Amino acid sequence: MARARSVLRIGNASGFYGDRFAAVREMLTGGPLDVLTGDYLAELTMLILARDRLKDPSLGYARTFLRQMEECLGLARERDVKIVVNAGGLNPARLADALRELAERLGIRAAVAHVEGDDLLPRRSELGLPEGLLAANAYLGGFGIAACLAEGADVVVTGRVTDAALVAGPAIAHFGWTAADLDALAGAVVAGHVLECGAQATGGNYAFFREHDVTRPGFPLAELHADGSSVITKHPGTGGAVTVGTITAQLLYETGGSHYLGPDVTARLDTVRLAEEGPDRVRISGVCGEAPPPTLKVGLNRLGGHRNEVVFVLTGLDIEAKADLVQRQFTAALPPEVRPAELRWTLARTDHPDAATEETASALLRLTARDPDPAKVGRELGKAAVELGLAGYPGFHLTAPPGPGAPYGVFTAAYVDAKAVEHTAVLSDGRRIAVPPAPVISQPAEAVAELPEAPPTGPTRRAPLGLVAGARSGDKGGDANLGVWARDEDGWRWLAHTLTVDKLRELLPETAGLTVTRHLLPNLRALNFTVTGLLGEGVAAQHRFDPQAKALGEWLRSRHLDIPEALL
Repeated sequence: MARARSVLRIGNASGFYGDRFAAVREMLTGGPLDVLTGDYLAELTMLILARDRLKDPSLGYARTFLRQMEECLGLARERDVKIVVNAGGLNPARLADALRELAERLGIRAAVAHVEGDDLLPRRSELGLPEGLLAANAYLGGFGIAACLAEGADVVVTGRVTDAALVAGPAIAHFGWTAADLDALAGAVVAGHVLECGAQATGGNYAFFREHDVTRPGFPLAELHADGSSVITKHPGTGGAVTVGTITAQLLYETGGSHYLGPDVTARLDTVRLAEEGPDRVRISGVCGEAPPPTLKVGLNRLGGHRNEVVFVLTGLDIEAKADLVQRQFTAALPPEVRPAELRWTLARTDHPDAATEETASALLRLTARDPDPAKVGRELGKAAVELGLAGYPGFHLTAPPGPGAPYGVFTAAYVDAKAVEHTAVLSDGRRIAVPPAPVISQPAEAVAELPEAPPTGPTRRAPLGLVAGARSGDKGGDANLGVWARDEDGWRWLAHTLTVDKLRELLPETAGLTVTRHLLPNLRALNFTVTGLLGEGVAAQHRFDPQAKALGEWLRSRHLDIPEALL
């Protein structure tokens, strides 16, 4: 297939299941596009879809997307825009059928294809995966999507593919790349990672949000070139901003060190170069690719048990003593035979001295209970809390009456031989195309970057880290990812020498006792930390106050340390 020379314009209209419904129409009408993608899946979403499928085997996909297509499929076909989404979730074949039925009902000609093979639950025993799973899905790459598009598909729905595959797949089909085009593939993966979370690339969730109008950020698009380089931009007149800062923030989001592993290629994040080439235009270039690893990541979802939560409000004086009293009283009141396997107390000191309102004079004491037996986190737990009402601390009340408890899920990752996964493109006419795994594989070794030259000494001032550094954080299963970047070279030299693992533990005491890994990314003037186990069993288990570590970076930026006055 001859390599195309034209620019491929790929937009994004969804970063998660529940993102802005109108974004599909906004992206289709806001300017020229060749492909529109949508990312609907996350670790928690797969659990939600698995529970949907338990109730009704015909479900298991993102139903929002079907409603979006009812409104916009005709518009996409009129404008000759291909649609590529992972909204198929656990049931891409059924979603593809539903889209064909929709197109027929609306009188729209649309070839709908899907990608399957990621669902490993039926092969659990064969592949040595654990019992008791609700879902087991391998993260597939972009070549199945490319096969569908090369055969004329107008809409491609997938199950669990890597988020970046939604962009890499169309680029493979358009430019005729093969598995040997590692640098080009890596560039597309990086562009895909920037686009995958929608408005996070255009100023959403951005540390320096006050510098831009982010009332309603537009969604991003990438202008991809045949060598894998790209320009990230957005439709004219849409809100938000595309800057080196917003793109840096997204590049650091939920990644780790220098090697970003994927089923098609290992992208070297330490080779990424960013440059602003005009208003709301940032060029990504220089990305190097290496062969992918021999295994595919598999997301495993299971029910972990049942949980419940009771929140006590403590107001005014003696907050610590009130918290101690309620814990002692509750423990004494709860019969041993119904005591949950885990009781966790967390005191949030939201109270202020001499407060002008009762709410700002109050702290919250949260009790979280977990147990495999739903009865142990249900009626008896709530009863023990409520019965303290007239016998407890002064001002006793709860934020809400205790509920019956609910099941919670657990996400873990496993790895299987890529050759064992039956990656398949299923075309609109029923033909099936087997997609082979990458022909060349390797075991990447993490690159160790050198520290920049130490900054000169000088007077310092105690101030928040966020005055001189940005941050963005998120989750990977039970681990937290925290990226921190400086805005200029002087700031980078100081940040790299100051924000060590020990300093991070000092600033974020919750990380004490946990394994913290630090990676340097000098091209981005950034550090990336992985905090292993901070999130317990993952977001669905609700292990901590911020279960996805979304605000971990903002907590870090609020902490004070000695900063050179020259940077301030």
